[in-house]
Amino acid sequence: MSKTIHIVVDPKGGTKIETSGFSGSSCQDATRALEQALGAKVDEQLTGEYYTASNDEQIAESN
Repeated sequence: MSKTIHIVVDPKGGTKIETSGFSGSSCQDATRALEQALGAKVDEQLTGEYYTASNDEQIAESN
């Protein structure tokens, strides 16, 4: 699955960052610089992908 980051800008200038293809908190790492550049975060909605362990996390748990 490919990793994508979408930035949506509404007519009033509000922004929304949507990610897909990331697992665990890697989406937050990938968007951190964008969030800082766009300004204060108002809301955060985590998807099911956030709660999915990444391959690295699964390997570490099995060792």
